[in-house]
Amino acid sequence: MFLENTVNHTEQFGWIEVICGSMFSGKTEELIRRLKRAQFAKQKVEIFKPLVDVRYDDEKVVSHDSNEIRSTPVPSSANIRILANDVEVVGIDEAQFFDDEIVSVCNDLANRGVRVIVAGLDMDFKGNPFGPMPALMATAEYVTKVHAVCTKTGNLAHFSHRIVDNDNLVLLGEVQEYEPLSRAAYYKELQKENLEKKENEL
Repeated sequence: MFLENTVNHTEQFGWIEVICGSMFSGKTEELIRRLKRAQFAKQKVEIFKPLVDVRYDDEKVVSHDSNEIRSTPVPSSANIRILANDVEVVGIDEAQFFDDEIVSVCNDLANRGVRVIVAGLDMDFKGNPFGPMPALMATAEYVTKVHAVCTKTGNLAHFSHRIVDNDNLVLLGEVQEYEPLSRAAYYKELQKENLEKKENEL
């Protein structure tokens, strides 16, 4: 269970929390939960998401369970630096879609005394570390890795398997485009796809 740092109230610095995992693991749900708690506590909260994320709503951050919170869509991480003024808590969803400057933006905010909560996919559909997420995880004080349930085995899943024929790194999607898989199920699917490609080439 994640617990916020509440020991030294005189410390002037903030901190970074990263919530990561596969698709359908509850990352955004956990981000919204933490941000709503901060709002209930009458803290000044600002939430940002990448402009490209328009799956559920143009402006709100919305989880797969239809939980939502108001946010500001921005085209780049530099905009967060400009807009996050006079706040105590900053939330950032879908951080993997931001440019690498998001790392310095989050650290600058934390150094100014802001609590920064970031959610994002830790791996892309090929099973590789996704964008700035590894660097964010490395510099964060707290990292929470959440898991989905594998649609093939029922075990914990932390791979996002793309089930449509599209090689673009960024493909916004839901259950029609992705399924969460365990390591074993993911690699079985990869082997099957590689075999099918070879057969098609013959």
